[in-house]
Amino acid sequence: MENASARNLWGDFLDAHLEFASKDAPKVVRFYDNEQDTNTCVDLICKETKRAVSHSLMGLQQRNMPLPKIGEFSVVTDWEGNAKCIIRTTSVKLTPFFAVREEQARLEGEGDKSLEHWKKTHWSYFSRELAEFGKIPRESMIVVFQGFELLFKR
Repeated sequence: MENASARNLWGDFLDAHLEFASKDAPKVVRFYDNEQDTNTCVDLICKETKRAVSHSLMGLQQRNMPLPKIGEFSVVTDWEGNAKCIIRTTSVKLTPFFAVREEQARLEGEGDKSLEHWKKTHWSYFSRELAEFGKIPRESMIVVFQGFELLFKR
């Protein structure tokens, strides 16, 4: 891991959880594309209000990023790259945008936790993300819904 803060947090986690010492080093992630949303997201994860995140499959493909894998660990950072917590993926579900349900929106824990809020904020995010590649979101686009559990926080 290049991020020293993430490396230190992972080391602290392993000191407390030796049963995971043989696991591969986690990936380091920062969710969202702006400081306010990123920092709000990591705060919600640390409070265990946010237990899922959604990615556009097209965005992952354009960046040559693999799908999340059940059981993989991630160190989540704030906007500045400071490691705040460690999560483990518990579920991965591919769903068309139009088929996302209220329960998925609640698990994301953002805003008023409604499906309406989820659709509005994620459409905006996916629009910005895909514009970078000359693409636009569609109701039929595939959303990668990643459920996770909080394992450790600073």
